[in-house]
Amino acid sequence: MKNKTVYIASDHAGYKLKTKLIKIFPEITDLGTNSDESVDYPDFAHKLTREVLKNNGNVGILICGTGVGMSIAANRKKGIRAGLVNNAKIARLIRKHNDANVLVLPGRFININEAKNSVQAFLSSKFESGRHKKRINKI
Repeated sequence: MKNKTVYIASDHAGYKLKTKLIKIFPEITDLGTNSDESVDYPDFAHKLTREVLKNNGNVGILICGTGVGMSIAANRKKGIRAGLVNNAKIARLIRKHNDANVLVLPGRFININEAKNSVQAFLSSKFESGRHKKRINKI
C-alpha cells in the first residue's frame, strides 16, 4: 500500500463489518459512521470519494447493507470507479480489469472472512492496462 492512503466508510448497516475490518487492517483511515444509528449512505460515499480523488494512488472501501446504494452514490463522482463485490476473485478482477479505486462490500450479505479476503485481494492487485485501458477510457 505504498504511496496511497486507504479510506473506509460505511452507513449504519455496514458499521459492524467496517469495525471488524479496521481491527484487521489498522492502517486504513476511517471516515465514519461511528455507530449503528441510522445515517444517509450518500453522505459517507461522497466524503470517501472526495478523499480518494485527492491523490491518484488513494483507494477506498465503502460498506452499506447491500452495497448497491454506496455503489450508485460513489460512481456519480467523475474519476471514481466503484465495484460491488461479494468475493475475493471479483475484488481482484475489479482492480485488474476495471481499475477500480473503490471497493464496495454488502455488509449484510458477506461474512468477515470473505470481506477480509476481498480487501486483501483489492489492495494487492494492480490494473493490467492494455486492452482494459481503452475500455476504461470509454467510460
